Amino acid sequence: MTRVAAIDCGTNSIRLLIADLGDDGTAQDVVRRMEIVRLGYGVDRTGRLDDAALDRTFAACDAYAAQISEYGAERLRFVATSATRDASNAADFAAGVQERLGVAPDVASGAEEAALSFAGAARDLPDVDQPVLVIDLGGGSTELIVGRDGRAEGALSLDVGSVRMTERHLRDDPPTLGEIESCAADVDAALDGVELELGAVRTVVGVAGTITTVAAAALDLAEYDSERIHHARLSVSRVRQVGAQILAATVEQRRSWPYMHPGRADVIGGGALVLDRVLERTGVAEMIVSEHDILDGIAWSLL
Repeated sequence: MTRVAAIDCGTNSIRLLIADLGDDGTAQDVVRRMEIVRLGYGVDRTGRLDDAALDRTFAACDAYAAQISEYGAERLRFVATSATRDASNAADFAAGVQERLGVAPDVASGAEEAALSFAGAARDLPDVDQPVLVIDLGGGSTELIVGRDGRAEGALSLDVGSVRMTERHLRDDPPTLGEIESCAADVDAALDGVELELGAVRTVVGVAGTITTVAAAALDLAEYDSERIHHARLSVSRVRQVGAQILAATVEQRRSWPYMHPGRADVIGGGALVLDRVLERTGVAEMIVSEHDILDGIAWSLL
């Protein structure tokens, strides 16, 4: 077994996985944690990383560095996604990560994000109809990956995510009908340019925090429960119903829901809309939800 540490730094959250991985494909989590740092706050508008957001992210890096040292990970990879692709001051971010963790962040392209996400989500899927579409819905971007039998065959990254869509369109609390329609039209315009044959997929797998939180709502959980969410099968009609409920609620109401991370409550409406529009294009009746995603793909890439 090899003990590795993987960090996924996205637009909304930064996550750490320390895991023991075997050459035979077995995996055992040692630490899995998340901090909402909103690194991508304002990037869509200003083109730079906010100073306070950098401070929050670096504080999380300090905490992660302590745990990586404590648990003796042999290898470490830090992957930075959408927010740092778009930022003019990305060099400041990279220097801060290097100082705290001793590695430079890999600023993944959209295609690499997609490949890592598919690798993480598809590794432990039960037997499912092929081809498979993995939807990795982040804060700044959404990756769509189509593959068969655990191997990605086509992928793309769209600049539509929960934070980006909320900041761009959903300014009222709760959003107005006009704002919702404007946001949906923006997502639809991005999907119109998609060359993947979304209507041909037989299985859809949704990953990342927006989708797992929507799953918690669809399952009516009394608290966030990863074991019940992982590989849950949800009807698309139920997912879309929950999305409408999220958009109709105020941020304060969303924060009161027992499975909702408080740092996600103000942007999950934008994410729910992205998910709704993607599912509409697939025509499937059911979605599988996975707790394994790009973070797991980063970990396995270290072997």
